[in-house]
Amino acid sequence: MERSPRQQSAVRASDVELAAEALRSDPARLRAARRLRGAQAGSPALDRLVELAARLLGAQAGQISLLDDVQTVAGVAGLPPGSATRETGLPDTPCTLAATGPDALVIPDARADERVAHLPTVTGGLVVAYLGAPLTDGEGHVVGTLCVFDPLPREWTEADAATLRQLAASVVTELEYTALTGEYERQHLRWRLAMDAGRVGTFDWDLRTGELVWDDPLMAVFGYTPEDFDGTITAFNRRLHPDDLPRVSEALRACIDGIGDFEAEYRVERPDGDTRWVQARGRALAGPDGRAVRLLGAAYDTTEDRTGDVRVTRVLEAMPAGFYSLDPEWRFTHVNAEAERLLGRSREELLGEVIWTSFPATVNSVWEESYRSAVRTGLPVNFDAHYPAPLDGWYEVRAWPTPEGLSVYFIEVTERKLARDHAERSAQRLALLAQVSAELSGALDTRSATGHLPRLVVPTLAEWCIVTVVDADGRARDVGWWHADPSRRALVERYAAVRLDAMPATSPVARALLAGEAVRAAAAEVRTLLPTGEAQDLLTALAPESAACLPLRGRGRTLGVLTLYAGVGESLTREDMITAQDVADRAGLALDNARLYAQQQQLAEGLQRSLLTEPPEPDHAEIAVRYLPAVEAARVGGDWYDAFLQPGGATMLVIGDVVGHDTEAAAAMGQLRGLLRGIATYSDAPPVEVLRGLDTSMAVLQTHVLATAAVARFEQTDDERRRGITRMRWANAGHLPPLVINPDGSVAELAAWKGDLLLGVDASTARQESVVTLDRGSTVLLFTDGLVERRDADLDAGMVRLREALADVAHLPLQQLLDEVLERLVDGRPEDDVALVAVRLHRQDRPRPAEAGPNDVPDVVPPDPAG
Repeated sequence: MERSPRQQSAVRASDVELAAEALRSDPARLRAARRLRGAQAGSPALDRLVELAARLLGAQAGQISLLDDVQTVAGVAGLPPGSATRETGLPDTPCTLAATGPDALVIPDARADERVAHLPTVTGGLVVAYLGAPLTDGEGHVVGTLCVFDPLPREWTEADAATLRQLAASVVTELEYTALTGEYERQHLRWRLAMDAGRVGTFDWDLRTGELVWDDPLMAVFGYTPEDFDGTITAFNRRLHPDDLPRVSEALRACIDGIGDFEAEYRVERPDGDTRWVQARGRALAGPDGRAVRLLGAAYDTTEDRTGDVRVTRVLEAMPAGFYSLDPEWRFTHVNAEAERLLGRSREELLGEVIWTSFPATVNSVWEESYRSAVRTGLPVNFDAHYPAPLDGWYEVRAWPTPEGLSVYFIEVTERKLARDHAERSAQRLALLAQVSAELSGALDTRSATGHLPRLVVPTLAEWCIVTVVDADGRARDVGWWHADPSRRALVERYAAVRLDAMPATSPVARALLAGEAVRAAAAEVRTLLPTGEAQDLLTALAPESAACLPLRGRGRTLGVLTLYAGVGESLTREDMITAQDVADRAGLALDNARLYAQQQQLAEGLQRSLLTEPPEPDHAEIAVRYLPAVEAARVGGDWYDAFLQPGGATMLVIGDVVGHDTEAAAAMGQLRGLLRGIATYSDAPPVEVLRGLDTSMAVLQTHVLATAAVARFEQTDDERRRGITRMRWANAGHLPPLVINPDGSVAELAAWKGDLLLGVDASTARQESVVTLDRGSTVLLFTDGLVERRDADLDAGMVRLREALADVAHLPLQQLLDEVLERLVDGRPEDDVALVAVRLHRQDRPRPAEAGPNDVPDVVPPDPAG
């Protein structure tokens, strides 16, 4: 018994329920997801990653979902306000299925997919096509998904899924980095709370201006608020116990006069009547004139423990940060428990030891420079630095000079630093892919754009790079190269010029070309393959550590190789190789598209030219033709020209244009051209009758196309021949009128009025015919609109340019005249197809000129009496 659609939906709905239960039943996964959940609050970086995913995959929208007990949207792009629910139950979202699957979840049409068809986002029309990839942290826990979706069905490719998986890795990196940053800030807060718990305050007394600055803990010790603290030494003296004032004042004076240290323990009488004991230490700093200009120090409440040491030690031991103190001889005098752990040494080993001896890597480094600067200037320093093995970690350090020497607080930030570096590299790789896609898709010359690739991938992926492309003859050529070091680019250029001729068939480049797979090799291996000579010497001078050859793959073929070279001590990571192969695949696809485009363009142009025959060579008339296809796309057009003789001996020229730019237009052009030829050569009819007959034939044959055409016939009586003139009878069906170059070089447009109705509109329309008398030596030009039309100018402006050009070149031989007109008006690269046919009527009282060619006419056509 078959289930109803409702029952089938209920059965499939259990898939989402089971996936949700699986996610909720994993405590370790829940802890990992909850840890990252705080990273989603208003993170613009996550929104940018979603926007990049949607743009790269051509999707309308996308989102980052974190999945613990519920779905939380951490980043969104492409959705109107209110479309994304911040929290959703796990059984109500397709992201739950994406998180539990072994690979990306690919759904071309969610409405037809029983697993998700019932979900609210699907029934509401928001999600139809869906592609989701799981977000997996460094411990292997799935914490959420990255997905893109459209409100219309679409087919997702394996390349789409691979791109989303790579972007998902970047999302996890950003989430981890944000979470680590939050943990780091909380650690800093605990550090400060520990300082506050010990009630340690600081002071800064500017001896030149008299300004006294206390921090909040110190003002609390003295019973002041920011409002009633006047910022002068009077405020200090006002709270000091009268019996202690002379002694403390003398200690301060001695410190200032001797530019030395200040140390005192005294009583403070607060407004509430409470008396507190305070321990203070400070140091005077000298100005350029050698006199004291500032007194810096710290103080803490010692009422409950007059010695102070026990309390401070207790605070330092409880600190979540490492702490050690150094005396003026740079010997360790105190090391807390966290410092022992971070330094990997016990306090028994360190106390009394000199830091430069115990940790030799600090010598002549940022550590020594910063510590000595703090002691010299009396000012605290903050810096991040790396300490090599055996610690091999990054640390954030704060060093504070004291009368006893130097106090150092530090925490390890290796994980945060690595996460940040990983996030930056991931962002660089994604930016590289976007830039490569933009350059390859926007370039007219794909081979030149491919040659530019090394400048894009260096130094993000490698120290230097060479791109190799296989030409039409199957020969590999290096077309692009770049080095991160400008001084070595000339070496790379020369190496690219000689390396392929020197490489054997077993070289990594040859293997990558033949197998279509990436090949990695050590530079030493490549050097041994090269024969002794210039190529080997250049590779030795460039000194790479290793190389990776990645094939530029098109549709079932390898079209080149992208070779990346890593410097000494460097290597290409797995992520670098994935990105590099993505770059290579995009370049290979672009090259293959260019190859197919060239083939299609050649086929289109060949088809077009096969339909356009060579003109006849009648009597004293010289006929020249040109056809130039558009460069914008490989498309067959409907432009045509024709020239032939009628049975009575008259020469007829035709120019036409079928509406459209496709194979149907080309086929229609071939039909109309053949019909017109047949009508004209059989009937010996004048142009107007030829056009009328063609329009009727089109209606009878139901060609269902529109076309323009202009037909001109050149006639001459014996009397006209003796007088040196020829009549041109012509008719125009919606086409641009011919232009005439008179023997004196002036240019005339035969008609300012528009032509009759286009062919194919109304076969019964009345058509007109015109006659003009031409002197021998005149030239007539018929042309299609591609010669004069431009996107940035109207047709009238184009006609003006054409008339001016004809006037300039009127003296040239006819063939050269047409070439020059094409160069001036379209630079040899027209935006639309261009067809030209021209006739020059040479004088008949002289021998036929050589440039007119032999007088070659059919036997059935009367000969030219002047021949």
